[in-house]
Amino acid sequence: MGVGKKRKQRRQPHGSAWHWKQTDCWYYTQPGTKKRVALFDEDGQRIRGKDNQEAAELALAREKLSWEENSLGTSAGGGEWLVARVCSEYIQYCERGLSKGAISKSHRDNSVNWLNDLCAYCGALPVAHLKKGHIQQWLESHTNWRSSETHRGVIAIVLAAFNRAEEMYGVVNPLKGLKKPRPKPRLHSFGAEDEKALYGATEPRFGNFLFAAIHTGLRPFCELAKITADQVEESQRGMMWRVFSTKTKKTRKIPVRSEVAELTRKLMKTAPRGSGIPLFRNTRGKPWKRMTGVVRFLALKKKLGWEKDPVKTHYSCYTCRHTFAHRMLSGYWTDGVGCSIETLAELIGDTPKVAFDHYGREWGQHYQDPLWTAIGVGGNSSTGFSGPQVQPKATKGAGQKSKKVSVARKRPGTKKLARPRGRSSR
Repeated sequence: MGVGKKRKQRRQPHGSAWHWKQTDCWYYTQPGTKKRVALFDEDGQRIRGKDNQEAAELALAREKLSWEENSLGTSAGGGEWLVARVCSEYIQYCERGLSKGAISKSHRDNSVNWLNDLCAYCGALPVAHLKKGHIQQWLESHTNWRSSETHRGVIAIVLAAFNRAEEMYGVVNPLKGLKKPRPKPRLHSFGAEDEKALYGATEPRFGNFLFAAIHTGLRPFCELAKITADQVEESQRGMMWRVFSTKTKKTRKIPVRSEVAELTRKLMKTAPRGSGIPLFRNTRGKPWKRMTGVVRFLALKKKLGWEKDPVKTHYSCYTCRHTFAHRMLSGYWTDGVGCSIETLAELIGDTPKVAFDHYGREWGQHYQDPLWTAIGVGGNSSTGFSGPQVQPKATKGAGQKSKKVSVARKRPGTKKLARPRGRSSR
């Protein structure tokens, strides 16, 4: 009598906390489902380490409480999830992240402002009843939100709030697939006369700040305003800055031009190494903040009469960064030979894709010159491309024969066809 195959037993039943060695994290699988769900602690961090079973069991107990409430007719996560609750949870998450240095102050401030505004519009609406049309109508109700970049930022934060609620509490995100407006290329940059007018209309401290922003391409307030003498390095080839961005949470090392290096050495006399004092400070001796910088630049535009100009009215502190990108791609400082998108991306702390979308399509020589070459029109001579060249016709003789052979040898993989001798018979 044959012995039947024993049925494979689960090591742990559904609804228990289990550790996955591959990720070193704790998970659970809710009864009746096959989906693996990660367990998080009270700070929103994944529970890691095989020895943290007690913390995993405690997190699972909190989840099971939501299952019981769900069985009584409430939504997952305990109680009925309203739009206001989703926004509140995300704002608290931003507050905790800001205290730990994981989230920037600007992101926290924008999240508080925009999510509270959304709550005033439809905060009492259950999440299950929220539609993409509600968000679109809410955006359109703000006539001062005219820029597509503002819409992109608002939608990004709203999506982040609902994505976190889904990840942490299992609340189904009703806004999945909500599209953000496409980013527009940054096409505003200062000309030489505009730059000169800026320096002449402002006081030296703000002028130095704008000068460094134009000649380094750093983000004005989250990078340049935080540079200290401890981040400056001298080498045989010149000066380099170690730049930390609170936006990308990454550090990069960039060389700076000689005029910027000279200004830096001058500023280091009042902000030496070890002092922790930023190099670029306002008239009160404090580092430049976004609000003070924006107010100062708006006053500059009004003083120079740029508010009435259809192009210059769009200038801002960030135009310094766009000017740097424009000049690098057009070869402003290198006799007309522009740099590549990859080089620009490394200097300004963007990915090549973002740098290309913002600057390269309109300003990049390495992108435009091959397009001109493809249609047989010479590109800009300053880029090193002199256009199509017409070769003179070679005279008959031995020289012509040897030239044909050399051309054939330059193309590996091609076979020379034998010329048929005589005429073919019909």
